[in-house]
Amino acid sequence: MYHTWMRYFTPSPVHHRLGLVCLGVGLQHGALPTVGPRTLDHHVAIVISAGRGWFTAPDGRRHAVTAPALLWIVPGVPHHYGADPETGWDESFVDFTGPAAVTYTELGYIEPDRPLVPLADTGPARTAIGRIARAARRGNPLLEVETSAAVHELLVALRRERADTDGDPVLQALARDAFLPLSVAEHAARHGMTPAELRTAVRRGAGCSPKDYLLGIRLGRAKELLVGTELPVAAVARRVGYDDPAYFSRLFTRRVGTAPVRFRDRQIRNVPGGWSTQVPDPDDPPLVSGCNG
Repeated sequence: MYHTWMRYFTPSPVHHRLGLVCLGVGLQHGALPTVGPRTLDHHVAIVISAGRGWFTAPDGRRHAVTAPALLWIVPGVPHHYGADPETGWDESFVDFTGPAAVTYTELGYIEPDRPLVPLADTGPARTAIGRIARAARRGNPLLEVETSAAVHELLVALRRERADTDGDPVLQALARDAFLPLSVAEHAARHGMTPAELRTAVRRGAGCSPKDYLLGIRLGRAKELLVGTELPVAAVARRVGYDDPAYFSRLFTRRVGTAPVRFRDRQIRNVPGGWSTQVPDPDDPPLVSGCNG
C-alpha cells in the first residue's frame, strides 16, 4: 500500500529564462511501484527521508538505498529504482530543467556520475520541496517564479546536506551506517581503525566526536519520522538504531529538550502537512517541513 500526491505543470519560454524551472513536484510514501527502466529529458531530485530500497545504475549494477539519501536522475541517462516492498520508503521529488542546471553541474551541485548520494539530513531539502508543493496550488499567479526560486534553494540545501561527508570516506561510511546498532568501537573496527584513530578522523572532518556525529544524524532522522510518519515512538527508535525505546526517549528528551511524543504533537499542531494515511488534497498540498534544532 502506498500514498501519493503529485502535480506537474509547463512553464512558459519566458520563465525558462529564470535559469531553472520546476516541471513537477511529488510527495509519496509506502511500498511505491518500481520506476523504470526509463530515460527522461530533464532532471529529477528524489529525496528519500525514511525506509530503504534499491537503485540500478546505468552500468547495470544494483545498489542498496538506505535513507537518508538522494537519487539524482539526469537527462538522457537510463534509471531504474524502487522501494523495498516490505518497508517502503518516504520520498519527496522535484522535476526541473533549465540552462542554469549546466552551471550547477559544473559547480558540483548536481553530480551526474554520482546518482546515489548519502545525506546527513533531509530537513532543509524537504522545506524547499514543501515551498514548491504549496506554490503548486491551482490558480497561483506566481507559480512559475515561486517554484523556480525554490528549485535554486533545493539545490543549495542538497549541497549543504552532503557537505559534511563529501570527499571524506570515513564520514560517508559513518553517515551510511549511522542507524545500525553499533558502538563507536564497532564502527572503528569496521574501518580497520582503533577508536582513537576514528575520533581523530571524525574530529578533523566534522569538528566533533564520532558519538556526537552519529547522534546528530540519528536525532535528525528521528525528528523527521516523528513529524512525517505515524510510526509509534518505539518503531522510530528502532529505525534510528535504538532497540530500547525508553532509552531513546530519555536521550531524545535530554538532547532536544522535549519528549518525542510532545515534539510530534507540537510540530504537527504548528506545521500544516506531513505524511498521513490520507491522500492529500491537490488544492491544499501539504507543507513538508524541516525540523532542525
